[in-house]
Amino acid sequence: MIGNRNGFTLVEFLVAIVILMVGLLGMLQAINVAMDKNLDNIFRTEAVMLADDLMMMKRAKTFSSLSTTVANPASMQVQRTIRGVSKNYSVQEIVSQPTGNSKQVVVNVVWNKKNAQFRHSISSVVSTF
Repeated sequence: MIGNRNGFTLVEFLVAIVILMVGLLGMLQAINVAMDKNLDNIFRTEAVMLADDLMMMKRAKTFSSLSTTVANPASMQVQRTIRGVSKNYSVQEIVSQPTGNSKQVVVNVVWNKKNAQFRHSISSVVSTF
């Protein structure tokens, strides 16, 4: 009755553990990727809000107070706290006057993450009508 034993052998147990560990490591990697993509979206949302705030401040000004900028406008650094960590955004505002009675306002926001540069740009036209 040697062949009628119930239970698992040590090899079967080790194979089952290896399969289980591969599945768990795959799930952990999926969580890692999801958290990284979520952080990308948070940075992008913060850049959109920053650009929108600056655009609304520019649009609230009168037409004559919007001064057109030189060919190489300077960019300013804006620091925001996201999840308890400070993040630097580089903001550039460009005001040009394509026609006599309208001005174009462009706000560019640039940020870096893991040696990659990301950019968000919005533009609006302000006229004297």
